[in-house]
Amino acid sequence: MNTQTITENFIDELIKIAGAEFVFTDTESLEKYGQDETEDLVFLPHVVVKPANPQEISLVIKLANQYKIPVTPRGAGTGLSGGALPVEKGILLSTERLNKIISIDEKNFQATVETGVVTQLFQEAVIAKGLFYPPDPSSRGSCFIGGNLAESSGGPKAVKYGVTKDYVLNLEVVLPTGEIIWTGANVLKNATGYNLTQLMIGSEGTLGIITKVVFRLIPHPPKDIVMLIPFKSAEQACEAVNTILHTGVRPSALEFMERDAIEWSAGYLNLDFDLPKDVEAHLLVEVDGNDLDLLSRDAEKIYEAVSGFDIYEPLFADSAQQKEDLWKIRRNVGHAVKSNSIYKEEDTVVPRAELPALIKEIKRISNKYNFKSVCYGHAGDGNLHVNIVRGNLSEKEWNENIQEGIKELFRYTVAVGGTISGEHGIGYVQRPYIEIAIGEKQLELMRQIKKAFDPNGILNPNKIF
Repeated sequence: MNTQTITENFIDELIKIAGAEFVFTDTESLEKYGQDETEDLVFLPHVVVKPANPQEISLVIKLANQYKIPVTPRGAGTGLSGGALPVEKGILLSTERLNKIISIDEKNFQATVETGVVTQLFQEAVIAKGLFYPPDPSSRGSCFIGGNLAESSGGPKAVKYGVTKDYVLNLEVVLPTGEIIWTGANVLKNATGYNLTQLMIGSEGTLGIITKVVFRLIPHPPKDIVMLIPFKSAEQACEAVNTILHTGVRPSALEFMERDAIEWSAGYLNLDFDLPKDVEAHLLVEVDGNDLDLLSRDAEKIYEAVSGFDIYEPLFADSAQQKEDLWKIRRNVGHAVKSNSIYKEEDTVVPRAELPALIKEIKRISNKYNFKSVCYGHAGDGNLHVNIVRGNLSEKEWNENIQEGIKELFRYTVAVGGTISGEHGIGYVQRPYIEIAIGEKQLELMRQIKKAFDPNGILNPNKIF
């Protein structure tokens, strides 16, 4: 986009709004906020601003509009699609100071939260009240609520409880033109006008900066059973997903981990984990509820359902520590892969019944283009994360093969009724592939929506399309 140059006078105006201690132009700060968890990409902004409240954000946005300066909103920087990368420089606007849990309304099963709150801290706060906020991204210990809203994050518990969008009643948003609005109402049913709340969720910081959210909550299920099922075939592990669900049991988590995923993650965490040589994959299954006897019967049904497959004896976690270790392994697969090699992580999602064919196609494409793939993800939702690992490929081979391999993978997922992202978003790195999944008419409608919200195109430009 065409922008005016940021001057010292412009920086002074930002300082008047946010205070000198919350405006940064030093190299260390620009480098820190110029990257996230998306591979090794770095885009330095001109300036980092950390406003304290929606009013300060509004003033920053109005100033940016006046001078046509791009603004990139950022939460904790845990994104995997480059959605918070300031690719057009300008202002990096951090929401980290909006970090208050404003209220937990036990009578109405609701909570009002600022969007710079760490997801796990919010979950723990409501559990202390006997309530539950289920969305559970792997980065929950560091990611912000705002980033979860921007991407409509899912996580392991989505198979039973749904994703972020399913728990949002109302949002406070600073629009790209500076106005502050609420998108809905604090009620469970609302058929009044267009659903601006759901439009904002998953919009990846392109339509507004979300500053507060009103969540609906549910009662907390205090009991759970966790089991790890080893399969001699990765395709059979995928086939077993629907077999489990056909029992009528609804697991609170149903996760797939390929052999390399579990071995690399256990090694990364220095946890002892010996696997038989012929195990190709695992399903990590959790059931939760209020009655441990009922959960034990559910676990038995699951075991009976998978016993027809070529498996080893499942591991039933027999202590809180063992449960924690199993979940640590699952949550750290991405970090383990990143520490092992240069890689790209794709976020495929297909109808559940297509999972066995998807894993087979991933391996075919990997062999065709000579790269290694490590797969894991939310099998209960048909959402498989594909880590494409450079390994021993030369830089020339990597650069030549990777784009064509990803295109072929995405064309396949769309052809079988899936799409190119289940929860990571499109952001910056998936933009080249968006037309594989979305037709031109739909894209044009999205561009018109973007124009209506952001006539000067300053908010998170060069993202999604």
